[in-house]
Amino acid sequence: MEPYSADQATLAEAFLPEPTVGYRGVTACHAVGISYRQIDYWARTGLVSPSIRDASGSGTQRLYSFRDLVVLKVVKRLLDAGVSLQNIRKAIETLRSHGVEDLAGITLISDGTTVYECRSAEEVVDLLQGGQGVFGIAIGGAFKEIQGSLAMLPGERAVPEEDAGEPAPVIEAPFGVTDELAARRARRRAS
Repeated sequence: MEPYSADQATLAEAFLPEPTVGYRGVTACHAVGISYRQIDYWARTGLVSPSIRDASGSGTQRLYSFRDLVVLKVVKRLLDAGVSLQNIRKAIETLRSHGVEDLAGITLISDGTTVYECRSAEEVVDLLQGGQGVFGIAIGGAFKEIQGSLAMLPGERAVPEEDAGEPAPVIEAPFGVTDELAARRARRRAS
């Protein structure tokens, strides 16, 4: 049994942006479909912390990786399905142990109480044969959704620590879509 197929590995590679690009909290909220209050709470409680840059005091911006956004999307879907936050935390801990390419080959199956990790069609069928009502979340599908959302949203290059005093350049999204907060700051600096 292969952990993921060649097609799934190719899917992951095709949808991954540059590893040096991150997304601010507001952009992450838009891409995932959650409120800023949710993402802030999840970051403060350690459910999903930004892996590129965490907030370090007043005025600093969290910077989330593409992988972080996929995990945020999975958390949202599990919450929407009624899975408890305690069980979501367990599922997320398991997902953290996998690389991005591995995530594309995982399907999470839940009966609303327990979350199961399936890596093959046979494992999914085994769970379904129990006769219990379940739902599934294909992580590869979340990859595609996040990628589609990010096509219209700005990213930001991660700044090396030695250059941390300088603002990171914002990577403009197509059609002039920008992060609202970044646009306000730019207008203030210009005046």
